Amino acid sequence: MKKLLITLIALLPSLVSAAGGGYQHPLEEVKIDLHDKASLQRGAALFINYCLGCHQMQYQRYQRTAEDLGIPIDLAKDNLIFTDQKVGEQMTNAMPAADSAKWFGKQPPDLTLVARVRNPDWLYTYLKSFYVDTSKTFRVNNAVFPDVGMPHVLEPLQGTQVAEKVYETVNGEKTLSGIRLTQKEPGALTSEEYDQAVTDLVNFLEYTGEPSKLESHKIGTWVLVFLAIFFVFIYLLKKEYWRDVH
Repeated sequence: MKKLLITLIALLPSLVSAAGGGYQHPLEEVKIDLHDKASLQRGAALFINYCLGCHQMQYQRYQRTAEDLGIPIDLAKDNLIFTDQKVGEQMTNAMPAADSAKWFGKQPPDLTLVARVRNPDWLYTYLKSFYVDTSKTFRVNNAVFPDVGMPHVLEPLQGTQVAEKVYETVNGEKTLSGIRLTQKEPGALTSEEYDQAVTDLVNFLEYTGEPSKLESHKIGTWVLVFLAIFFVFIYLLKKEYWRDVH
């Protein structure tokens, strides 16, 4: 058993490399701020307009989103719901599961918890790393997720990128060390504006992964304050009880 564990540990790096499909694009860091209601509202609008057609959020309701993000219900109905759904219903679409699996190779995943499954940095880098690849069904590929099975839905905003593979020689063997992305055609947004848009979208996805996070943190802070104050009284009580002993 010990030998088996040692063997698995020794093989772990190669297994990880194989599972990741080779070169892994370095992740960029995204600044998440769940207190920024304006960013969350913009992220919600981006998700509704560009993502909800294929990806659902079946564990998140329109009303909960509006209330948490400070959006009046009337505005939410006019700007977040473009179907006959009610404001109290989950954020779902009408795409048949069988058809979506046929069109995309498999059914597009629900994105309610995607930020918890992947992590915000991965999502941020992924949404910035699409590039033109005419050999693929949707004529795009992704430096973070090779052989991606979805179109670049944010392409009208970002524009198109081309990829250049970067190689290095290690022990006399030429290996892929990176992918350099450069802008080919501009989109509706500048590079800085697109970065902000992706930040807003990832910020929103981080919120939906745990909508109660801010409230939980707030409650946790007050609990720590209470325990600190309570500790003072306990300490004084202990001194009073043990005063005659000492």
